[in-house]
Amino acid sequence: MSGFTVGLAIIGGLVLAALVAWNAWSTRRNTPRQPDLPTTVTATGPMDGPSGPIEPSFDEEPLSSLPLPEKKPGLDGLIDVLAAIVVDAPVSGEAALAALPPTRRAGSKPFAIEGRNELAQEWETPRPGQRYGAFQAGVQMANRNGALNDIEYSEFVMKAQAFADAINGAPEFPEMRDEVARARELDQFASSHDAQLSFTLRARNAAWSPGYVNQHAARQGFVAGVIPGRMVLPATAPGVSAVLGLSFSTAAALAEDPSHSAIRELTLSLDVPQVPRSEQPFVRMRDAAIALAAAMDGLITDDDGRVIPVEALDVIGADLEHLYDTLDARDLSAGSPQARRLFS
Repeated sequence: MSGFTVGLAIIGGLVLAALVAWNAWSTRRNTPRQPDLPTTVTATGPMDGPSGPIEPSFDEEPLSSLPLPEKKPGLDGLIDVLAAIVVDAPVSGEAALAALPPTRRAGSKPFAIEGRNELAQEWETPRPGQRYGAFQAGVQMANRNGALNDIEYSEFVMKAQAFADAINGAPEFPEMRDEVARARELDQFASSHDAQLSFTLRARNAAWSPGYVNQHAARQGFVAGVIPGRMVLPATAPGVSAVLGLSFSTAAALAEDPSHSAIRELTLSLDVPQVPRSEQPFVRMRDAAIALAAAMDGLITDDDGRVIPVEALDVIGADLEHLYDTLDARDLSAGSPQARRLFS
């Protein structure tokens, strides 16, 4: 065999080896990472003989259950237009419930009726078996759909008047022009002080499977949400909504074989006005993002794919402290019933 032929054979072998190596690298890169599986170990029992196999659990804390929804907050003059309804005689809870309108909204704004319980002397949603000596109707002045407008105010008046007529009551409505102006001012404040933050965690190299994401998120305290592909970080206090959200492709979570679903990014989100300041939500969001990026070989980026350095996260946290102070000064502290209704 000539030297030329030998040279060609060597070159061909090198090319083939390179192709095999590239294919192996490409396959590895495109194969989603899988969660770590527990190994089965055999533990030696007492002197009378060995015990059966033991499967150790993961080292994360047990998954806690989702928090129960808190009691719906009552009407509040800070964010609601209120109309007093005077009655000549106490009204039963059954009669009040029968007179309630079929829908609890005036346009895009929540609408409610409350009665003053004669026994407890507190305002509440009418209940069977109770008697009420006065009522009030309310409509929320603003939410993330905007400020209460003239049409919504008129619908509020119609609903409240119909309820009052049904229980032989007399409503007293505030001036529409004043209330609509108050609603616009509240909406302007809310629009200027609303904050919904999100970080995107992107895979550097190999994609992630849903199980891989779930396992690493669980180690940071996240639990499965109601929607496939969504997890939440529960609050430390009972009855408080989740602190953070973590979401990835719903289609990947619902795939027939999720282990073959390739996830290249997930989103960490924080709805600032919805979570009490005492929960330290941004600190937990920052720490979770850093820990997940390190454990899953990912990058913390914004929505446009730009990498966010750790120093920038600290600046965001400082800005949020000023926002919390402003909300506190307006009696709309983050996580309060009033703030959660206004920023919804």
